[in-house]
Amino acid sequence: MKLSRNLEENRKMMAKLFPIEKSFDLIERQIVIGGKKAVMYFIDGFVKDGVVGKIMQFFLGLTPDQLENVNTAQDFAARFVSYVEVSTESDVEKITTQYLSGPAILMIDGYEEAILIDARTYPARSTEEPEKEKVLRGSRDGFVETVVFNTALIRRRIRDPKFVAEVVNVGNRSRTDVVIAYIDDIVDKKTLEKIKKRIESIDVRSLTMSQESLAECLIKRKWYNPFPKIRYTERPDIAAANVLEGNIVILVDNDPSAMVLPSSIFDFIQEADDFYYPPVIGGYMRAVRNLIFFSTLVITPLWLLAIQNMDRLPEWLHFLQIAEPNEVSPVVQLLILEVAIDVLKLASVNTPNMLGNSLSIIGALILGDFAIQSGWFVPDTILYMSIVAICSFSQPSVELNYAFKFMRIIILVLSHFFNLTGFIIGVVLSFVLIGTNKTVTGKGYLYPIIPFNAHDFKYKFLRLKIRSTEKMH
Repeated sequence: MKLSRNLEENRKMMAKLFPIEKSFDLIERQIVIGGKKAVMYFIDGFVKDGVVGKIMQFFLGLTPDQLENVNTAQDFAARFVSYVEVSTESDVEKITTQYLSGPAILMIDGYEEAILIDARTYPARSTEEPEKEKVLRGSRDGFVETVVFNTALIRRRIRDPKFVAEVVNVGNRSRTDVVIAYIDDIVDKKTLEKIKKRIESIDVRSLTMSQESLAECLIKRKWYNPFPKIRYTERPDIAAANVLEGNIVILVDNDPSAMVLPSSIFDFIQEADDFYYPPVIGGYMRAVRNLIFFSTLVITPLWLLAIQNMDRLPEWLHFLQIAEPNEVSPVVQLLILEVAIDVLKLASVNTPNMLGNSLSIIGALILGDFAIQSGWFVPDTILYMSIVAICSFSQPSVELNYAFKFMRIIILVLSHFFNLTGFIIGVVLSFVLIGTNKTVTGKGYLYPIIPFNAHDFKYKFLRLKIRSTEKMH
């Protein structure tokens, strides 16, 4: 459907499409420009009032003589609209989408196109460092809920003319802006086309939960495999680094994080701190972090296996035995504590900051001394679960943390019922699920080990000097 040259017909059409009279924030401002009737549509709170006011003041000062040879909206925009971001559009569907996105819409009687003036501004918080991805050294900015600002934070770090940020709208009703960012001469074209086709073919009413809704539409997830396929980051430096490596970064409006595609399990275990320190220190930090994180999978199952087979262990390992056993089975205690830790996490998220310290002390007492005195737990189970809880915070991916948690619970249960055989089955099952998992584009989850790529293997596992990295490329 196209616009009409008759302004009144266009106004009636807009009145049918939008509840302008009912909604206080949908503004219709009728004006006269050089003797011609005109109307401006904009959403209160989405435009810069001062800028729009000055633009309208200029329009009201135009005379009929100045518009004598101006026959199209393009001519009018070229001669009289001095704002930076201006375009013309005749398609009604595109105009409505732009109107709801924030730009001001100018319609002039006699012109069959509308003039779109992108003078919008969104409410936004400051670019603070993400709580979940803090670094010891490095930049302290983070993504916000406005996709334009997030794109600018990446482009600020990549001054490359080949850097592309394409925008598409997803959701039949929400029409959410989704930005696909990549470097044109580095990205794998087949991967890019596959992801773009998937995004463009999404047919949903809205992206209610922003990135999670988009991820569910992109991923063909197998319910029994808990390992994540998409890496999320709230740090623009990490997003920019991934773009420079040839990956694709997806930004969704109203979401303060970026999706990195494709992502293997080894992408999750890299952190910004690895690169903000010299190679020796960065390599050491990466090795320690990965060692303690992967150990969370087997710490409690190995301890359970040890106390079940104490007669087979050497004397020097007998300290692992429970000194004061109670009636509750160790595996039951460990499973209860697995759930209790999640309860504490949820409670801390919903606890006001002013009460956080007090409730933390109460929670520690209840799960510590009081729990032992009451006979629910023994000190050993609390000790080992505390180690697991602390080690799990060594990397920021919540999804990967829970994947390891689910597999740890499975290994615990199998070890309890089938002893060493169950432990081996659980560990093998974990590696099978990791090995058979696929990225969003269908590539191996264990790349660059399977299939093996020596170049990428060095980059993923070693903290190399910049000069060495340049030679590699």
